[in-house]
Amino acid sequence: MFPRSARINLNGKTLLPGFIDAHAHFAGFPSQSIGAQILPPPDAGANNIDALIQILKDWSTPENIELTGWIFGMGFDDSVLEDKRFPTKEDLDKVSTEHPVMIIHISGHFCVVNSKGLELLKLTADSPDPEGGIIRRKPGTKEPNGVLEELAAIPFMPMVLGPKSEEAIKTFLTAGQNMALSYGYTTVQEGRAMPSSHLFLEYAANTNFLKLDVVSYIDYSVADSLLTTDWYNSSYKNHYRIGGVKLTLDGSPQGRTAWRTKPYLTPPVGAEEGYLGYPAIPLDKDVEKIYDSAFQNNWQIHTHANGDAAIDQMIRTLKKVTTKYGNKNRRDVLIHGQYVREDQLDAFKNLNIIASLFPLHTFYWGDWHKEIIGDSLGNKISPTRTALNKGLKITIHTDAPVALPNLMRVIWTATNRVSRSGTIIGEEERLSPYEALKCITEWSAYQHFEEETKGTLEEGKLADLVILDKNPLKSELDDIKDILVIETIKEGITVYKKNNYD
Repeated sequence: MFPRSARINLNGKTLLPGFIDAHAHFAGFPSQSIGAQILPPPDAGANNIDALIQILKDWSTPENIELTGWIFGMGFDDSVLEDKRFPTKEDLDKVSTEHPVMIIHISGHFCVVNSKGLELLKLTADSPDPEGGIIRRKPGTKEPNGVLEELAAIPFMPMVLGPKSEEAIKTFLTAGQNMALSYGYTTVQEGRAMPSSHLFLEYAANTNFLKLDVVSYIDYSVADSLLTTDWYNSSYKNHYRIGGVKLTLDGSPQGRTAWRTKPYLTPPVGAEEGYLGYPAIPLDKDVEKIYDSAFQNNWQIHTHANGDAAIDQMIRTLKKVTTKYGNKNRRDVLIHGQYVREDQLDAFKNLNIIASLFPLHTFYWGDWHKEIIGDSLGNKISPTRTALNKGLKITIHTDAPVALPNLMRVIWTATNRVSRSGTIIGEEERLSPYEALKCITEWSAYQHFEEETKGTLEEGKLADLVILDKNPLKSELDDIKDILVIETIKEGITVYKKNNYD
């Protein structure tokens, strides 16, 4: 035995390397854990708009409102609400007309605000739609109905959900970090850091608050200012570092803003037949300029692209920049790629792109995908087996707080691919439990350039460990979702232990 090591009898429990989420938004974990729980079943109880309104009312105590100045909740899902529609400002006005209200869609790409919220955000009938976003309007008018899409929504979210006092910051940080540790995280990602979220994490690092490693990918729009700081480093300072750049090329497939080459079978309300979704950055030359800057500065870049039209744009522009600079050991990453085609996977193999796919969709929205893009294409979402068979390096992720940061549920969805209705969504795309575990340990460590210190249980690596109550490699596939994290250990120190567990 090594000095300072201890021999512990796990009594049948299972030891694994600490979990590393290949794509999440850690700065959003606090809002998810503290805000009103408006996820649908099985994660919470918001199964219709009336229930959602009541949950928000019950949450809106003076103490909770004081944290941010807003009544807020994360995770409503119009695709499974019994009402089959987005809530509007009129619905949220039933929660409060005195206080602003914001609810975040489960995709993280839309929000809804009440009338007071629209007033504070200064959104009126005269407000134009921003490029890459839409302010939804009441039928036949220009009056906002409270629903904000994509770049009409995303810039406001961190502003609204930011804690307003140092005491509130500590409350947020404690809740978010504790949630991550309870799911076995020893390394977590902030997958699209804006200045406010970077400052939030910088504060956590500078106050020695962090117990797990946090790596940020800075939104391309502020990359020049933040990737020239000391935080951009291959080493962590007080458990925080910046790892590279994030670029977003389209939106959410379940929200039908992912940019496709074929029309959605059922366009969203207000859209015409033939609707394809839309790009975040319409012109290739603008995307190429962002990639050029990343390659020129040797910044790793993660690209969010869901629809195949957005992925085509990614490939077209990357080919030009790769020809100019080369791409040796860059480890650039496709994030999500729900509607990626096989020919595009071949292109990614040639471009040395890591595919970080999102098989949680098979459970949460598998039935919905089949409805909006068709049965055969719906079976090909998150094509993990095809990507692996083609020789791509792959990872899988939670995208939390889009869903809870429950990595055992990620393993379950990747190995079962069963929807809410019990339908199998692309059986041929299933991973084995062993492959799925490698996606959240060894292969995700590689994605972050950390394979020398993390991801496997080997001499010389950090003692980043997780203890589970059962072995996912020996469990029935359907039982994997119920496996519990008993203990999380970061660099040899226990940072989480489940209460009342024998």
